[in-house]
Amino acid sequence: MSRALASRLPRTDTASARMRVQGLEHVLESAIRIPGLGTRIGLDALIGLVPGVGDAAMAAMGLYLVWEARNLGASRLTLARMVGNVGIDALIGSVPVAGDVFDFFFRSNSRNLKLLRRHLNSASA
Repeated sequence: MSRALASRLPRTDTASARMRVQGLEHVLESAIRIPGLGTRIGLDALIGLVPGVGDAAMAAMGLYLVWEARNLGASRLTLARMVGNVGIDALIGSVPVAGDVFDFFFRSNSRNLKLLRRHLNSASA
């Protein structure tokens, strides 16, 4: 592979992948502060309000986090739990109104980041 091509590809080292995952989790789950409520929401809750495509788009973003975890060597069990979190979020999130409330509380991407951090901490120990 040429040096020029290699410099354009995303970095796959652990630190770079961890930063990408943490940044995406922040945008999806807690990027927007709701004044007066003392809580935060992200694009997952907002875009999930769009019927049909919203939850599908957010599931795709959640699966990107799973793909990064796979690249970082997460176990099959960890990956299965992560896919389960995304699946539950997409399935229940697609139910009108109740699914939107569920999205606000379940936060599958935060759960998956926690699983990935646990994997990375055990791998470095």
